[in-house]
Amino acid sequence: MPFSVNLGHQRYVFADLKALLAKATPARSGDYLAGIAAGSNEERVAAQYALADVPLRHFLNDVVIPYEEDEVTRLIIDSHNAQAFVVVAHLTVGGFRDWLLSDAATTESLRQLAPGLTPEMVAAVSKLMRIQDLILVAKKCEVISRFRNTLGLANHFSTRLQPNHPTDDAAGIAASIIDGLLYASGDAVIGINPASDNTQTVSRLLYLLEDVITRFEIPTQSCVLTHVTTTLELINQGAPVDLVFQSIAGTESANKSFGVNLALLAEAHTAAQSLQRGTVGNNVMYFETGQGSALSAGAHHGVDQQTLEVRAYAVARVFSPLLVNTVVGFIGPEYLYNGKQIIRAGLEDHFCGKLLGLPMGCDICYTNHAEADQDDMDMLLTQFAAAGGNFIMGIPGGDDIMLNYQTTSFHDALYIRRLLNLPPAPEFLQWLQTSNIMDDRGALFANTTLPPRFAKALSLRGGT
Repeated sequence: MPFSVNLGHQRYVFADLKALLAKATPARSGDYLAGIAAGSNEERVAAQYALADVPLRHFLNDVVIPYEEDEVTRLIIDSHNAQAFVVVAHLTVGGFRDWLLSDAATTESLRQLAPGLTPEMVAAVSKLMRIQDLILVAKKCEVISRFRNTLGLANHFSTRLQPNHPTDDAAGIAASIIDGLLYASGDAVIGINPASDNTQTVSRLLYLLEDVITRFEIPTQSCVLTHVTTTLELINQGAPVDLVFQSIAGTESANKSFGVNLALLAEAHTAAQSLQRGTVGNNVMYFETGQGSALSAGAHHGVDQQTLEVRAYAVARVFSPLLVNTVVGFIGPEYLYNGKQIIRAGLEDHFCGKLLGLPMGCDICYTNHAEADQDDMDMLLTQFAAAGGNFIMGIPGGDDIMLNYQTTSFHDALYIRRLLNLPPAPEFLQWLQTSNIMDDRGALFANTTLPPRFAKALSLRGGT
């Protein structure tokens, strides 16, 4: 079904919903690479005008990837909650934007609405929003998840302690963990990207993390970010698995390129839940996403990268994850060219994920060949935290020496917590206080030295 609009003396026609969504998307290099972006700012505005008049109900009958060809589409349509949708069912995309910005859209009403929204509806409305709109609406969304602590509470801010090492050296990883804990990092998860994906290496890292967490009685969870099949194998071997990690995308074919499908994710979810390792909850999944992943795999079906990103959130949502984060600038400038595009994408992803009911974090990052720098990341960090983001990454110096990209540091998290008065998860905060790392005002002790209970930390099991 074509869509058309008159803008001045020019009539613009868009062949179908897929084309309309692509042309309405704020400029980004990935859509130009795919050959689907608007040819001019005027065409983009025309598409946004046309999109604003599309009824939300239309998205239930006109899918961007055919139902018969894609299991993600089938998941989206089959899991749609018609009763939750009733509140906004009479609105157009533009009317939905107005409603979201109104006082009628409260934290509770947004929570109840989430199951009634499809990714394409949410992606569409985000394309009509300014930065301030994305921030304001996302701030109203509160998505709480639990495992050994409580994440996503309003006016809290969490971090993933990411102690990566280029050779998976246990002493190097342990040093980064202790460094991060002393900077109050790690309440979202202590999560390692392993340099090697073999089962023995991943198992050794899992036992190392288990040793740290149990030895110091830290109310947090661990994760080695290996492929889901490796984690399943280790669960069957009795390894101490807290969270199951997997990168996911918004099409069946893109997920196939990652070596996963919905059935495999469901198997892993059931296996991890059966372990019952959580103490305050049993949200056991950790998903990472990123705009451009489907295009980089040749699995985008001509759909714009931002809409596909939001479709990945439908995959995540069905598994009630503890953590989801967009690795916003990691794929490179071919998909998000510069700081402006990265900032916009990060705030879009957070807004869309939260609106769909996900506990959203952001890896605020860029590759060294992108037209971006740390000032851009400071801008996104500040705006993301103001928007109520759940968590960011914490890495020594903000420079990942294994993955070779730039992200946020332990110090960046301290900055945002100090600026906006955002303490970590309450259980973790209590542990920091009893460990003489953080005082009751949420500030690090002025002359912190290594607490006695950490003195022998670097002798952890599994050294080289």
